[in-house]
Amino acid sequence: MTHRILILGGTTEARQLAGKLAPRRDLDVTLSLAGRTQDPVAQPVPVRTGGFGGAEGLAAYLRDQEITLLVDATHPYAARISANAALAARQSGVPALRLHRPAWEPSPGDRWQMVDGAEDAVRALGAAARRIFLALGRQEIAPFETAPAHFFLIRSVDPVAPPLAVPDAAYILGRGPFGEAEELDLLERWRIDTIVCKNSGGTATYAKLAAARRLGIDVLMFRRPDTPDMPSAGSVEEALAMIDHRLTSTNRGE
Repeated sequence: MTHRILILGGTTEARQLAGKLAPRRDLDVTLSLAGRTQDPVAQPVPVRTGGFGGAEGLAAYLRDQEITLLVDATHPYAARISANAALAARQSGVPALRLHRPAWEPSPGDRWQMVDGAEDAVRALGAAARRIFLALGRQEIAPFETAPAHFFLIRSVDPVAPPLAVPDAAYILGRGPFGEAEELDLLERWRIDTIVCKNSGGTATYAKLAAARRLGIDVLMFRRPDTPDMPSAGSVEEALAMIDHRLTSTNRGE
């Protein structure tokens, strides 16, 4: 029996999971990407690009494509997609699991302040001019236009267009993972005193926080959104074990 698995991706873990599953002859794996990145990295399985039309559209896709298992391996802050995935799984009767990285935890010397999103971060920055590294996605930086007193350094995979409407900003292109030495050089070269970022978890973007700790730099970190109730794995290996258990149960008719 061939099982059809749909992975909602866009993360390193989604690509790694797909790569682990790709060689298996008992599986037909599709990776779904939102299509926001202009030049996504190569994927080890067939890719579906674009939205589904909300939870109902995803549920219809799961039924029409006879999907055996849905894996939500989207970014921890893709709250709407995760909510739609949980609802679509219930509507379609397709089993689902979530692969989400554990959140980062502060270490001695970290200068973290948790905030409830971009608007809250703008308020926390205050009026005094700062030199800020905005380690956020292109779609999330617009609220910082209300804080023109600061300098902003913005790093993104694709160019930011239009640029942020502030008098002092710089843009660099880059795709992680980034090493700690690389991040130290970046922060020192641009004289950064504050980082604004999400608690993304994982290793690909943690180096900036280790560098900030060494330099005594303030970090404004977005709190994670709540996630729907769904069986969850914190690593690719754990997800593989859960997938095998689920498929074995399906084969037995449990």
